[in-house]
Amino acid sequence: MAQNIVIAIDPGREKCGIAVVHKEQGVIYKTIAATADLPGVVTILATTHNVFTAVIGDRTTSHTAQATLTGIKVNGQEITVIPVNEHRSTDEARKRYWVEHPPKGIKRLLPTTMQVPPGPVDDYVAVILAERYFVGR
Repeated sequence: MAQNIVIAIDPGREKCGIAVVHKEQGVIYKTIAATADLPGVVTILATTHNVFTAVIGDRTTSHTAQATLTGIKVNGQEITVIPVNEHRSTDEARKRYWVEHPPKGIKRLLPTTMQVPPGPVDDYVAVILAERYFVGR
């Protein structure tokens, strides 16, 4: 049985996008954290939100990140880690960023497809991975 709430992770070599997403309520929390901090951040979020499922992007450093999450327990129950296809999720995340933060001033005259968000969008990727997980269930 799939949970209605997951922790979603976009793993990277130096940083990870992390989001807590509810199937109906949407994004509860999202952040970008150092990859070295991933197990601690996931443990805190899983405990705080009583989450037992983590979905993780299946590409860059996914196997390494999955290994670091092995054995994390919440209330005595081990977290289940489920890989999700992250093909073109970064492109989708950039589009979502511009929907939530439309360009201002003269930049609004340029198509957002020609602009780069001012910071990383790994947290948006994590949200997209959670949404893909829910659609696939």
